[in-house]
Amino acid sequence: MKTEVTLGIDVGGTNTAFGFVNINGKSIVDSFIPTEGNKSANNFFARLHPAVTNLYDRISAGFELKGIGVGAPNGNYYTGKVENPPNLQWGVVDVVQMLKKYFDVPIAVTNDANASAIGEMLFGSAKGMKEFIVITLGTGLGSGVVVDGKLVYGSDGFAGEIGHTVYDPNGRQCGCGRKGCLETYASATGIKRTVMELLANSNDESTLRDVSFNKLESKMIFEAALQGDKIAKKAFEYTGKVLGLKLADAVAVTSPEAIILFGGLALAGDLIIEPTKRSMEENLFHVFKNKVKIIQSNLPEGNSAVLGAAALIWNEIIG
Repeated sequence: MKTEVTLGIDVGGTNTAFGFVNINGKSIVDSFIPTEGNKSANNFFARLHPAVTNLYDRISAGFELKGIGVGAPNGNYYTGKVENPPNLQWGVVDVVQMLKKYFDVPIAVTNDANASAIGEMLFGSAKGMKEFIVITLGTGLGSGVVVDGKLVYGSDGFAGEIGHTVYDPNGRQCGCGRKGCLETYASATGIKRTVMELLANSNDESTLRDVSFNKLESKMIFEAALQGDKIAKKAFEYTGKVLGLKLADAVAVTSPEAIILFGGLALAGDLIIEPTKRSMEENLFHVFKNKVKIIQSNLPEGNSAVLGAAALIWNEIIG
């Protein structure tokens, strides 16, 4: 008897990762292709299909494909479409119909942060939880909100955009066109901007002074902070202060059991978690104080996005 698997597809701005995942969250085999976001969606799916088929052929003797989950920027669960995604010249694309040309199985689509939230619920730190929020701290800030064991999509499929709630109406320019969005402060890009501001407004010695903005990476800031670099440590403190303040607002809306931090910046551990927790507690409405945990994701960093996308369709099948 064949083992059932789902296909998880994570569409990124640079690469698209995909893999076959069993019901226990084990990745059987995975691969990737360049997304080539400057080309059409038709070009993308025409390249994706043979790559997926070749990968499946390696395991098809022992495994049966039961469904496909797709995590993509601006993916809409209700419509099955990706709608004007940043970094991709696609416009509005019906992803479900595109894939139906090649695969006769159930297909579900959502944005990458929502897929991560489902992945955490089925396979990760939120296993057994019904009320939680996942915050993905990557190039931007994504979020997935789960209430009563169900992802919150809202009336149009775009609910839960905590990264585009405003911290400072007169603050930093955001890629969305507005000013002061949370993701311009609490993200890999945001902490880089903070470091540059701190360097400009301080005479503190720092190893980061010799690094240009374009070459600066959040991992470098993390490593500098571990070495006691004052600018790097202040950058994490400020990032946590802003993130914690906005998470206090989010807690007031859904009263989650936990907030799970995921992504490159979350790998800094206590450097980001401690100031975030402190700021959140300072700004919480009193009935929520000391009730909400802030924890790191325990999904494996390498293929977590694929696991999240696979979990999306597993959730449909077993739900």
